[in-house]
Amino acid sequence: ALLISACICMFAMSIVQAEEKEKEKNVIVKPTAAQVAWHDMELGMFFHFDITVYKQGWKWRTFKDFPDPNLYQPTKLDTDQWMEAAKAMGAKYAIFVAKHCSGFLQWQSDIYPYGVKQSSWRDGKGDVVEEFVTSCRKYGIKPGLYASVSANGYLNVDNPGLVNRGKGGDPKAQAEYNRICEKMAKELWSQYGELVEIWFDGGAIPAVKGGPDLVPILKKYQPNAIAFQGPIGTPNLIRWVGNERGVAPYPCWSTAKAVTSEGGTIEKVFGGHPDGNLWIPGECDVPVRNHDWFWKPNREKRLYPLEHLMDMYYRSVGRNCNLLLNANPNPDGLVPEADMKRYIEFGKEIKRRFGKPVAKTTGTGEEVELSLKAPTVINHVTIMEDIAHGERIRSYVVEGVEEGGAWITLCEGQSVGHKRIHLFDTRTLKKIRLRITKSVATPIIREQAVYNVQ
Repeated sequence: ALLISACICMFAMSIVQAEEKEKEKNVIVKPTAAQVAWHDMELGMFFHFDITVYKQGWKWRTFKDFPDPNLYQPTKLDTDQWMEAAKAMGAKYAIFVAKHCSGFLQWQSDIYPYGVKQSSWRDGKGDVVEEFVTSCRKYGIKPGLYASVSANGYLNVDNPGLVNRGKGGDPKAQAEYNRICEKMAKELWSQYGELVEIWFDGGAIPAVKGGPDLVPILKKYQPNAIAFQGPIGTPNLIRWVGNERGVAPYPCWSTAKAVTSEGGTIEKVFGGHPDGNLWIPGECDVPVRNHDWFWKPNREKRLYPLEHLMDMYYRSVGRNCNLLLNANPNPDGLVPEADMKRYIEFGKEIKRRFGKPVAKTTGTGEEVELSLKAPTVINHVTIMEDIAHGERIRSYVVEGVEEGGAWITLCEGQSVGHKRIHLFDTRTLKKIRLRITKSVATPIIREQAVYNVQ
């Protein structure tokens, strides 16, 4: 009888395990290896630089009076200095705006006659993209490139990538513009080595809807690149969080039901969906000078104060997103001194707060407990799921035990994903416990860490 009972128990357990595996297989969306690596970088630096900094007040949507290429004179250009700023902040990747909406090309190209090749700067032989990528690799920072296809003032194209200033209606001109976009993509994606991220900004009209055929080019030359608002069919997508303030909504899931691009279906819920069928996490982009993506004179007062930047960090990296903080090099081609100081302060403060946890642990299951060697002052906890196995947690509570006391609630939430940061009232605790109150499969906690931030 005992043998029969044991067999029945073993059989029942095998059924439960099989059902669990089948449930995970069918329900849980998982990231690509490239997306996992992207999550781990957490911080990136955006570099907005264009011919527009040499003609202050000019708007590309006037579609006239384009700045003369000879105005473009970054005589002190130092992309190593750019990387020093990124490194000081703690950025693991950087993205350069190779072509913004003006249409000015900042690499050696014959696609059309408006770019560095037409400037007297460096006798028309300058290539900012090449210098940027070289500096990135020198400093151990992953390079990425921005090149919008949804707007090009020089070619009379406006969102979502239509000729005639966004009105369309000219199939021949549209086809010609599509070929230009494809050539631009091929040059940027094939000439500068592996890129970590490609920014589309406004998406791209899919080829099946009359836009440029970019996906095959992307898959051929940059199959591992993360694509911000990339065309439908791109494997490693990330999404916009709905603002340029550097903050994500909460809860913020890595999964969604649609991409956020002009050319495809637009995801209306910027926090994603816990039951979404696409792994498409959020990236929070923000200028370090309030609303200033490009350099403007006498705007140092617009620099966000350190505490504001830290608030962004908590509400971006601490809400399962990456933070992409902008730098706006001045007409000399340098990151301004005041901005550099702020990046240094920001990087130091992140390290001060989160560089060394009081204690940390890992675990699986509905409860993960962390015992401290002695009663310790604690006011922060970070939680990380092992997202290679998908987002499994749907709600949770973090509890602590004070000396001689019972478990008390410190904080609670819904999405965790790559990382969730909680700040709570300072307490002296003996133990910390993460208790999962709802999940879609066995929770796998990559790290639970506690901090005392003064």
